[in-house]
Amino acid sequence: MNDQITLVVPAEEDFRQVAQLVVGGLGARLDLTYEDLDDLQTALDAVLACREDAGDIRLVVAVSDGSVRFTVGPFEGAQLDELDGDGSGFGLRRVLETVTDAHEVERDGGGAWVVMTKTTATAAEATG
Repeated sequence: MNDQITLVVPAEEDFRQVAQLVVGGLGARLDLTYEDLDDLQTALDAVLACREDAGDIRLVVAVSDGSVRFTVGPFEGAQLDELDGDGSGFGLRRVLETVTDAHEVERDGGGAWVVMTKTTATAAEATG
């Protein structure tokens, strides 16, 4: 299965719940464990908290066999500085290292995008 969902919402805090509802619905559709769903929602909330302005933020969720990949952005300037640090504090980098299997920042002319990947327990059980 290869599905993709694209959601564009205002970056303001009041709209974060819309993104969380989409992730919750996706979790139900994929029959994710509570732990996987909680990890995905924690990662998404941490990244969305880096932006709170009047612009729009785009969330692209790609689901393939056994994993969920989030691409969130665009971000500008110092909004993602915590990801470039050494991870010694309890910041964005530490959160993403704890709840995702991989994360990276992709930069292009339109800004920076956070890409997060989570392998689901359901997939791990099927292959293990």
